[in-house]
Amino acid sequence: MRDLKQTGFSDRISAQQAAKKALLEKFKPKAAVQDPEFEKLAEKRAAEKEEQRRQHELAKAEVRREKAEKDAARMAAELAAQDAIDAERRAARKERKQLTKEEQKAKRDARYAARKARSGKR
Repeated sequence: MRDLKQTGFSDRISAQQAAKKALLEKFKPKAAVQDPEFEKLAEKRAAEKEEQRRQHELAKAEVRREKAEKDAARMAAELAAQDAIDAERRAARKERKQLTKEEQKAKRDARYAARKARSGKR
């Protein structure tokens, strides 16, 4: 039964080597066939990527513009609030000065009246 095919040792070794070589050939990289549409697809992908980048830049610019507007509005509100506070302080200071002037006038009038009263007694 063993010798049905009538193969010798060298035949078996060469068959084994051929099988092993065929198996290794399966794993070797084959020369790829270049797809004719490959260049068009690459250009299309590059154009899409450029469009996405441009849209992203526009979105970022819009966000920066909105932030600048918010900052400007906030600064204007702070400036208006500070102006209101300053005006209130100025008004309070004027009022204090006016009261001080009136108090000084009252004291001066009191001294004048006291002097008149003293000179009138003589």
